[in-house]
Amino acid sequence: MFKRLSALLGGNKKSPQKTPLHETEKGFLVFHHTGEVIRAEQMLQKAGFYVEIKGPPPDLRTGCDMVIVFPLLKEFAVRRELEKAGLHPADIIPMRGGMLEPVSLLKTIDYGKWIMVQAANVKITVEKASGAIVNVSGGGCPDVPWLAGLMVGQNIFAADEPRINGQSLCSYALQKAFIEARRLIEDGET
Repeated sequence: MFKRLSALLGGNKKSPQKTPLHETEKGFLVFHHTGEVIRAEQMLQKAGFYVEIKGPPPDLRTGCDMVIVFPLLKEFAVRRELEKAGLHPADIIPMRGGMLEPVSLLKTIDYGKWIMVQAANVKITVEKASGAIVNVSGGGCPDVPWLAGLMVGQNIFAADEPRINGQSLCSYALQKAFIEARRLIEDGET
């Protein structure tokens, strides 16, 4: 039921290329600014690439706390798409043998009746049985309390996604946590 409801409420618009990152050699794109990461992720997904946002390895932190992980075999196509959009990564780094492994931005904690998903410093907590959003917190951006007011008490499958009403990096992180919490509830992985 939840899968059907999720599809009706705005499922995937375009499926990414089916090259799961765990099945291929990976590389990551390093940018100077978070806004560039967000634009690049959206543009690459729209172009059909399978990409993920992760935290950079400690040795490569430059002020932007996110990198884009992509299938290394697609490097030239990715570069071409980025150039078309006027985006220029500070670096493109191959990951070999587990070295320079990016870290997940997402952390999940199961509290029995509830599941909390954290992305960066922003958290969303959902009641497993009903799908009700019971808490939104964290971050340091001024729109987080406003988003919490809009979302708390709503069903995660009926609530507006944070990207619709948010304007900050925190709302971007909350979007990532929201999508993961929805997926976990939908798939019954909690």
